[in-house]
Amino acid sequence: MNISEYHGNSEQLELDRFDRTILSVLAEDGRISITDLSKRIGLSKSPTQARLRRLEQTGVIIGYRALLDPIRLGLDHVAFVEVRLSDTREAALSAFNAAIAKVPEIEQAHMIAGNFDYLLKVRTRDMTEYRRFLGETISALPHIANTSTYVAMQAVKETMLSDGS
Repeated sequence: MNISEYHGNSEQLELDRFDRTILSVLAEDGRISITDLSKRIGLSKSPTQARLRRLEQTGVIIGYRALLDPIRLGLDHVAFVEVRLSDTREAALSAFNAAIAKVPEIEQAHMIAGNFDYLLKVRTRDMTEYRRFLGETISALPHIANTSTYVAMQAVKETMLSDGS
């Protein structure tokens, strides 16, 4: 199942304690072997593998990836950008969504119910690069009416989704 299929289906899967433990262990170490995973959750390899496959096929696990340290990569400037669109009809929203999906500096984008339409998390090397990015990239996105930028001084908490326990 690909991510677009998953997001189109909001049906929640019933998870037991073994499933939740698998998710918790994988959230800590996505490269763990099936053998080690099965030992950690207290099941043999075959049922562990079957559960893992089901979690992947049903879209609970949508992928695996390396977590990179943006600071070590020189990307320590974080800005949150409020975006107001000039048009909020479905075609305009779709065009905006498609455009921001292609921009690697935008780490996160959330449609907001409030005084603005979107909140973007943007990561760049420094203020100079952010200023260029704002002027050349964000302002060129479809249907932009205006933006407001808030620069983060320090990340107090940044986590990835885990099993919630």
